[in-house]
Amino acid sequence: MRNSRILLMVVCIGLTSTGCHLVQPLFNKPVSTPPVKVAPSAAIPPTAARGSVNTKATPVTTRSAVGTPIKNLPQPPLGSGKHMAETGLRVSDDLLQVQNPPELLQVKYGILLDVIAEKLTNLRLLEVIDKWWGTRYCFGGSTENCIDCSAFTQLVSREVYRLSLPRTAQEQYNSIELIEKDELKEGDLVFFHTRGRRSAITHVGVYLTNNKFVHASTSNGVSISDLDESYWKPRYRAGGRMVIPQ
Repeated sequence: MRNSRILLMVVCIGLTSTGCHLVQPLFNKPVSTPPVKVAPSAAIPPTAARGSVNTKATPVTTRSAVGTPIKNLPQPPLGSGKHMAETGLRVSDDLLQVQNPPELLQVKYGILLDVIAEKLTNLRLLEVIDKWWGTRYCFGGSTENCIDCSAFTQLVSREVYRLSLPRTAQEQYNSIELIEKDELKEGDLVFFHTRGRRSAITHVGVYLTNNKFVHASTSNGVSISDLDESYWKPRYRAGGRMVIPQ
């Protein structure tokens, strides 16, 4: 070690002060490492943190035959008619309040009635049901603010079938051609006893298909029910057919 120091001193004596200054850093200069650059695409966005949920619709890319994107299309919103048609989901109450084109009406009520949409060919009937869907019940009512059962059947018979019916459920029962339950077809009336005298007819609806009928219910307003439901089955009294004038 001592000999090394002597040798260094000898070298420095033979150089100028500047030259000695240049030699010394060769022993003490630290080794530097160039910084590593991170591409912007490699950064993790804040929304990708663990536990985060992306609630936005993911665009669907349509590709040509050679795999080149030609346009981006948004996925159908959850609960939309297209989404229901593709997934078979039930119709939401909010969706039933929306005015829809005929094809979407067929899909909506096909799901509610549990039938193939193409079999629902009376589009005027679907439009009237859709317009009044969810309208609340009130005894004696006949407006879009509230309506009772016999006013609703009277409205359907007039706007869909161009027929005139009396005002009350009992009067409609008395003036119509009665039929058996297994003879019911779309547009027939279904009568029930729900209160009061045992023989009285106190409720009426319009038969649709697949054992379902539409009516103004005291609990749900204008809605669709099944004749075999636990409430309606024991209260059913008869079916009736609106006679078309010759």
